[in-house]
Amino acid sequence: MSTTIVKETTSVKLDKTAKDEAKRIFKQLGLTMGEAFNLFLYQVSLNKGLPFEIKIPNKVTQKTIEEARQGENLDDFTISELK
Repeated sequence: MSTTIVKETTSVKLDKTAKDEAKRIFKQLGLTMGEAFNLFLYQVSLNKGLPFEIKIPNKVTQKTIEEARQGENLDDFTISELK
């Protein structure tokens, strides 16, 4: 018994840089953009929500993000310091 998958074309607006980077990664994984999107949609269905955790940052993190966006309280550091 064969199951036929009905495919539908859709249109979405994507960030070009994010899309191009994702396409490069999908190619390394042997996936097309459509296959990757379908995997995401299957995972949403299986998880009954997003297949990854999303949190609202706490007040300290929100303040830090806002300061960084405004260029405040930024310190220079080297890659070796991060390690």
